[in-house]
Amino acid sequence: MENNRNFFITIALSVLILALWQYFYVMPRSEMQREAARIEEQRVAEQKKAAQGTAPGATETPVQPGAIPSAPGGDAVTPAGREQAIASTKRVKIDTPSLEGSINLTGARLDDLRLKHYRETVDKTSPEIALLNPASLPNGYFAEIGFSGTPDVGRLPGPDTVWQTDGNATLTPATPVTLTFTNDKGLVFKRTFSVDSQYMFTVSDTVQNGGSAPATLSNYGRVTRFDKPAIASTYVLHEGLIGVTGSEGLQEYKYSSVESDKEYKPGKSSDGWLGITDKYWAVTLVPPSGREFQPKFSYFEFKSGPHPHSYQSDFLSDPVTIAPGQSTTVESEIFAGAKEVSTINAYEKDRHIRQFDLLIDWGWFYFITKPMFWLIDTLYKFFGNFGLAILATTVIVKALFFPLANKSYASMANMKKVQPKMLEIREKYADDKMKQQQAMMELYKTEKINPLAGCWPVALQIPVFFSLYKVLYITIEMRHAPFFGWIQDLAAPDPTSIFNLFGLIPITLPHMLMIGVWPLIMGVTMFLQMRMNPTPPDPTQAAIFTWMPVIFTFMMAGFPAGLVIYWAWNNTLSILQQGVIMKRQGAKIELWDNLVALFRKKPSPAE
Repeated sequence: MENNRNFFITIALSVLILALWQYFYVMPRSEMQREAARIEEQRVAEQKKAAQGTAPGATETPVQPGAIPSAPGGDAVTPAGREQAIASTKRVKIDTPSLEGSINLTGARLDDLRLKHYRETVDKTSPEIALLNPASLPNGYFAEIGFSGTPDVGRLPGPDTVWQTDGNATLTPATPVTLTFTNDKGLVFKRTFSVDSQYMFTVSDTVQNGGSAPATLSNYGRVTRFDKPAIASTYVLHEGLIGVTGSEGLQEYKYSSVESDKEYKPGKSSDGWLGITDKYWAVTLVPPSGREFQPKFSYFEFKSGPHPHSYQSDFLSDPVTIAPGQSTTVESEIFAGAKEVSTINAYEKDRHIRQFDLLIDWGWFYFITKPMFWLIDTLYKFFGNFGLAILATTVIVKALFFPLANKSYASMANMKKVQPKMLEIREKYADDKMKQQQAMMELYKTEKINPLAGCWPVALQIPVFFSLYKVLYITIEMRHAPFFGWIQDLAAPDPTSIFNLFGLIPITLPHMLMIGVWPLIMGVTMFLQMRMNPTPPDPTQAAIFTWMPVIFTFMMAGFPAGLVIYWAWNNTLSILQQGVIMKRQGAKIELWDNLVALFRKKPSPAE
């Protein structure tokens, strides 16, 4: 039957897309998660081993004129744990509604930052996310602002500079902190840190020339980390070095790319931002506005010291000359926190940060993904649950596409009504395919039937499906968002499995056997939807018709639970919609007959 043939073509394309997705994303991601667990165990073991003695730290490479440090600097030993590393240097405490940590007075760098509202797992007692860590640790990660210049200006603030405080022990949104440093040539550096209630730090540097000669120096900033995410990102999402500067605009360099090419040096810019981004978190620098700077993205390898390599995004401002007795002030910003959509958008608008929204990787199809997120997030604010918001979104999307789907289902119903005429044409022109095709086209024209109508109900789901997947995968708002019952993270697969009786049998199953409740519900709804149509007479098509829901059930089991819930609910709505339209058109609904036929004893060939 022509309608079934088109339907199966669409289904086959959907299966191909999902199979490729499963092969290139779901399976590799599971392997990477297992590898991540192994790496974490190895890291803990190395830290315990380090506790038995000390390890020499990396000595700081002297800052040459116009250069930016690349080596860690700072601490001389590698402590066994994070708390020991923090306690080994003098610090100024940070305490805001969203952040807690400290500023390291050695280098005046941000290298201790934890996110109060985010934890490592869905367990509310699990540790807070530690975004920034001291350079002495294997997972060192920090942001630093400094100066470089010619030798005649004396020692300039850098990684090893020990700053003095003004007595204020805690940085809060209401209480800025001021640090000072005076060098050997009479230059007085006064640095004021301020922070808002979210994730943005403002670093204001005032340099007073108390010497007798002009001083020429440049302001630099760098974001440096010594490890990378244990679970590598897929092509769906960018993780690594990132920035928006100059005429190049958005620049994204994955860890593997910068490891290979060592350095990317785009053209100079007078606005923009740059840094390092993970899936849910980021650390970026916003250089002083109105002054040109040179952005750079680098990978460094060290022959000695506690770290084998580092990744770095940095900028170097054009030099400025300060006359004796004069002063100048430069102001930089550091974003360090969660990539919350509303927060990022507010920073872009309120602080005039060029295209800061690109810090969130909406992908090439942002024109679908961003509205999808907006709709789900708006409904979440109404329902208070992202799962319910996804269900409501499905209804709204169905309503938007209703005219097209209605026309499609109506055409499918008409197709069934003219099946006798189509069979008659096939029999009449069985030996002349050309005349058979011409007669079919004339029949379609007379009866006002679109032979491709059966493809649309399935085809329309594909862009919505992938945009919803993108939203679930990239937005931190969906991270650890619960539904009801056992679904505590809509961005993760259903944790149950029919093969261990949904947790009653205490065994660990391989990934391919993790077939949870929601994938099963999705498979049943898909089975019922396909049974709305008559079973094709061709044995091959009939086999596909029967086994397709089973294949999809196994394939969808590894996808985020929110996506599977969407698909199951969408199938349910499609069944109701198709049933109403077919009844209105006077076409027979084959669902009950097809279900009965499954259990009816087939006659033997002898009968």
